[in-house]
Amino acid sequence: MELLTPKEVALAAAKALDDKKGIDIRLLAITDVSTLADHFLICTGSSNTHVKTLCDAVEETLDKLGEPVLRREGHRSGTWVLLDFGCLVVHVFTDETRKFYDLERLWNDATPVPLDGVITE
Repeated sequence: MELLTPKEVALAAAKALDDKKGIDIRLLAITDVSTLADHFLICTGSSNTHVKTLCDAVEETLDKLGEPVLRREGHRSGTWVLLDFGCLVVHVFTDETRKFYDLERLWNDATPVPLDGVITE
């Protein structure tokens, strides 16, 4: 199996979120501001069930590409799930929780990655 670059992993995850109707998908390159990962992928689900569906889709897609999830946090509450793939951290929120934590503001020095051609908005 061919190894994917961190950006290819992130784009595959973004596509998986889009395929399951993820809302307001944003990809941030954080390599210049953190050693946590190469990218943060942020998305909103319309309900706790939708959040779970979105996370399952990302896990399934990346697992097939040889990128298994290393850690999953917050799954029981269903309002915010973090999926850690090493090079990529995926945050899937309900709308209210996303507004509360406002990761885009916290990470405003990260570089937004355009998702043109990857997702339909």
